[in-house]
Amino acid sequence: MRAEIRHVTEYVYKEPAWDSFNEVRLHPEASERQQLRSFHLLVEPEASSVTTHRDYFGSIVHHVHVHERHTVLRIEAQALVITKPPLLLPPAPLSALGDLRATVCEFGPVTEFLVASPRVPQGRWPEIFGVARPGPDDDLPGFLRALTSQFHRQFTYKPGATSVRTTILEFSTLQQGVCQDFTHAMLGVCRTLGIPARYVSGYLYSGGEMVGADATHAWVEALIPGVGWTGFDPTNDVLAGEKHIKIGHGRDYPDVSPVRGTFYGGAQGRLDVEVRVYGEQPQ
Repeated sequence: MRAEIRHVTEYVYKEPAWDSFNEVRLHPEASERQQLRSFHLLVEPEASSVTTHRDYFGSIVHHVHVHERHTVLRIEAQALVITKPPLLLPPAPLSALGDLRATVCEFGPVTEFLVASPRVPQGRWPEIFGVARPGPDDDLPGFLRALTSQFHRQFTYKPGATSVRTTILEFSTLQQGVCQDFTHAMLGVCRTLGIPARYVSGYLYSGGEMVGADATHAWVEALIPGVGWTGFDPTNDVLAGEKHIKIGHGRDYPDVSPVRGTFYGGAQGRLDVEVRVYGEQPQ
């Protein structure tokens, strides 16, 4: 699928702000499944400086500094990406993960995605969310696909029901929220069961019936022996495929927050975000 992405973040301040420093994670990943043809970052007022680096998890991060006084800061990311369908998932028993963790993994580090993180703390998440614990001989891809479907049925997608500070435990009571909440819950279950799983930030094709395309989207990547990191989207009950455009991954949401920063002055203001993904919808 050919996808054209336009992501606009706009801060409007009641009083002038200056020396605005922002950390921007909006650069789509380049991988075997996803080809990045172009990327442009536009800043108004013109940035005093823009530098880049790769973070610990390999994502490209832009550091944007706007020195002059301003009442509006507009950061627009434009990208052209070609995506491929997901791979077929051959059967693999959960017991295969034991050998994977005991050796150097060809798919990258796994330890960070097995232990607790700030937004995915330790807990009896399978029991809290009513997930039956699988046995060592059970099929790992089958379990992950069933978990994706269970959470899609169990939770209600409702923007505004939660915030970026909502905890997994609070979400387990609310049973409603957005893709970030669905993803943190699934990460908690997977890691508790010894399945390496990481938080993915990205985009979702704006056409079709799937939800979550009006902002950056989130889903889970779990490590499957013999296949690699594979995406599961519990918000939409699908494997991450051609309609999913990945920006990057981390332990949880704060590792891949799209735009965050500091500034002087400004007083309390307003934040507006607009995301559009155009392209030929896959059949």
